[in-house]
Amino acid sequence: MKKIFISILTLTLVFSCMSDEKYDRLNQDPKNPTEVTADVLFTSATKSLVDQMSSTNQNRNVFKLFAQYFTQVTYVDESNYDLNGRGITDTHWTIINTNVLFDLKDSKSKVLANTELTASEKAGRVAQIEVLSVYAWQLLTDSFGNIPYTEALDIEQFPLPAYDDPATVIYPDLINRLDAVIADFDTADGFDNTADRIYGGNMAAWKKFANSLKLRVGIRLSDVNPTLSRSTVETAALSGVFTSNADNALLNYQSATPNTNPLWLDLVQSGRSDFVATNTMVDIMNTKNDPRRPLYFKENLGAGTFVGGPYGDFNDFSTNTHLGALLHEATFAGVLMDYAEVSFYLAEAAEQTFNVGGSASFFYTNGITASIEYWGGSPGDVIGYLARTDVAYASAPGTWREKIGTQFWLAMYNRGFEGWTVWRKFDAPTLNIAVESGLPVPNRYTYPIDEQNLNSTNWADGSSGLGAGGDAQSTKLFWDIN
Repeated sequence: MKKIFISILTLTLVFSCMSDEKYDRLNQDPKNPTEVTADVLFTSATKSLVDQMSSTNQNRNVFKLFAQYFTQVTYVDESNYDLNGRGITDTHWTIINTNVLFDLKDSKSKVLANTELTASEKAGRVAQIEVLSVYAWQLLTDSFGNIPYTEALDIEQFPLPAYDDPATVIYPDLINRLDAVIADFDTADGFDNTADRIYGGNMAAWKKFANSLKLRVGIRLSDVNPTLSRSTVETAALSGVFTSNADNALLNYQSATPNTNPLWLDLVQSGRSDFVATNTMVDIMNTKNDPRRPLYFKENLGAGTFVGGPYGDFNDFSTNTHLGALLHEATFAGVLMDYAEVSFYLAEAAEQTFNVGGSASFFYTNGITASIEYWGGSPGDVIGYLARTDVAYASAPGTWREKIGTQFWLAMYNRGFEGWTVWRKFDAPTLNIAVESGLPVPNRYTYPIDEQNLNSTNWADGSSGLGAGGDAQSTKLFWDIN
C-alpha cells in the first residue's frame, strides 16, 4: 500500500510540474525571450565575482576582518570568528558556485554552440571564461580546502558531488587549464567592450592577467611542491605578467545602484557605522610612518593622528580612526589582481631561487611602489618610505618571509582575502587574538551547514581529507606549512 501511495504521489508531482510548465509558456512574451546570452552571463559572473571580493557586508564577506584591516564597533560576532550565525560560509560557497561558476559554465556552453561565431571568436571567449573560472576555483579551494571540483556544476549527473584534493587534483588542473588557453590570447577574439568589463576586449591585457593568475597558482605551491611551483612560476613570468598598475584587473563601478562598489552600499548607503581601523594595521603603519595612512584612513582624530580599535572588541566609533574616503566612493574600482600583488609573488619566487628576471629586493621595491602609487601617494612618499631602514629590503628586520609578508599584507589593504592569504602563507605580520572570543585567526572557512546536512557523506570524506583537524577553523590548508 505504501508503494502504491508513493507511485501515485510521484505521478501527481510530475503532472503538476507539466501543468505549471504549460501555463508558464502561456505567460512568456515571444518578443522578449527569456534566454540569456553568453555575453550577459559572462558580464554577470564577472560582476558577481568582483562584488563578492569587494564587499564588507557582514552577511557575505568577512575577509577584511580576518586580515585585521577592519574591526567592528557594536556587533562583534564576525570579528570573533562566529561564521555560522549569519551563514557566511554558506553565502560565500553559493555565490562563487552559483553566481560565478555556473554562469561561466553556461556562458561557455552558449559560446561553443553559437554557429554565428568564428573559431577564433569562440577560442577567445572560452579563454576569458577559463581565466575567471580558474580564479573562482582557486578562491573556493583556498577558502575551504577540499571542495567538489571534478563532479561539481553537473547537478543532473552528480547532485551530491564528491570532494577533491587540491594538492593532487585541483591545483594541477587549474595550471593545465590556464596553459591550455594562454596562447589563444595572441590570436583569438574575445568578448567585446560591452560584455568584458575588465579589459574591454583587450586580449593582450587578458594574456597578462592569465599569466599573473598562473603565477599566483604556482607560487602558492612553493613550500609543498617546489618542482611544479618552479615550472609554473617561471613559464608564467617568461610569458608575461603585470608590469605596471596599468595592467591591473579592475572592475570600474558606476555612481548609481545597482552598479556601485559594494563598499559604498556597506559604508554609505546603509547609513551605518559598523567598522573602524584596527590597532593591528594602524600600529604597524604608525611605527613605520607609512605614507598610506591618510590614503587608507580618514584623519577624523586630527591631522596625522591614527588610532586603531582593538581587534574583536566593542569599539567606540568616535574615538577610533575611520576608514578612508576612497572606500566611501561609489565608483571606487573593485580589484581582482594588481601589480603590487604580482610584484610580491615575484619577490618570493626570487627568494626561492626561481628564475623570474630579477632579485627579491627589486620586486619587493616594485610592490611597495605600486601600492603607494595606486592609492595616490607621491613620488616623494615612495622615496622617503623606501629609504627607511625598517622598510628597505637590505635592512628591514626579520627573515625574508617576514619582510615580504609584512609589506605584502600592508599593500593588500581593502583586499581582505589576499591579505588573509598572505598571513596564512608567510605567518607575517603577527595578527592579534580576537578580544571577546580569545580565538586566533582562522586558517580556513568551515564548510557550509547545507553541505553537512544535504551532502553529508561527501562532506565527511572531504573533512577527513583535510587532515587531523578536520572541518575546523584551525585546520591549515595543504600549502600552509610554515
